[in-house]
Amino acid sequence: MSDSRTGVAGNFSMRAGAASLVRDSTPASGNIALICDTLPSSKLNREMFVATLRQPAFDSSPIAVRQARPEDAEICGRICYEAFTKISTDHAFPPDFPSVEVATAVLSMMFAHPGFYCVVAESGGQILGSNCLDERSAIAGVGPITIDPEVQNKGVGHALMEAVLTRSGERGCQGTRLLQAAFHNRSLSLYTKLGFDTREPMSAMQGPPIKAPTPGHSIRPARISDLEECNRLCRLVHGHDRNGELREAIEQGTAVVAEREGRIAAYATMIGFFGHMVGESNADVQALIANADAFLGPGILVPTRNAGLFRWCLQNGLRVVQPMTLMTIGLYNEPAGAYLPSILY
Repeated sequence: MSDSRTGVAGNFSMRAGAASLVRDSTPASGNIALICDTLPSSKLNREMFVATLRQPAFDSSPIAVRQARPEDAEICGRICYEAFTKISTDHAFPPDFPSVEVATAVLSMMFAHPGFYCVVAESGGQILGSNCLDERSAIAGVGPITIDPEVQNKGVGHALMEAVLTRSGERGCQGTRLLQAAFHNRSLSLYTKLGFDTREPMSAMQGPPIKAPTPGHSIRPARISDLEECNRLCRLVHGHDRNGELREAIEQGTAVVAEREGRIAAYATMIGFFGHMVGESNADVQALIANADAFLGPGILVPTRNAGLFRWCLQNGLRVVQPMTLMTIGLYNEPAGAYLPSILY
């Protein structure tokens, strides 16, 4: 069971219906792109893959937390897939990861990326779960935190959360945030006890591309020369920028901007679960959504209290996939514009 529905932002794209991710890394620069591709994967092959990664049963030895290593990704990927699948299917929601291979590829990227601090929990030499902290911007994002379904309720989630919160404090981050699955009562309780405040209900939404006209807006790929103007917009809306992940998204070609009256009125690092979007108004954010070819991953995350934007999405054919909750520690300003968070925040 997963304690949180958090993930990775700005580092990979997912095409609708894709079943796996292919990692393309350049170690010297630290830049990583994950590109979705479809791989045949039968139920038998998937079960055999999972079986080869199965570990001995939990032996109740003390829990130790250490920094993750790249070679941990296979075991942690299996745990991640099984944890998300169990908690989601137990509550009749679709899982965030479609296969073990996808979960493993995501964690492989995060464990190797210099902008993420990742940890694993162990007991008696057995890996019990993992957690990650996105350190690319002034606000840190938590997740995905996942724990082997066979060792739930033994303090593993608390230990993994304490590790990344300690790291965030040591680095002097202005704040720490995550998105939590609203149907998961235990994780809501854990995060609240750890100091997180509930800020905003979110609706994960998916559906066919809208492809509606957006008079007055021009949509184009973001350029590196747009970075400061986009950062200014983010600071205007949120009181902080997300420079690190935005820069990566521009370099990887996933970021887009909406121009209105000769200036950038909205930007997105990616239009989907793993990207965030900021705009001066609902109309500016709607222009980006309406021009998207697909809503990548499980969908876009829409602030449910923004009734105008939420209603517009529903009226244009999007449906609610699952409810989520934005939770924060530290700096938080009530947004002064329109936005969509990523699964990190």
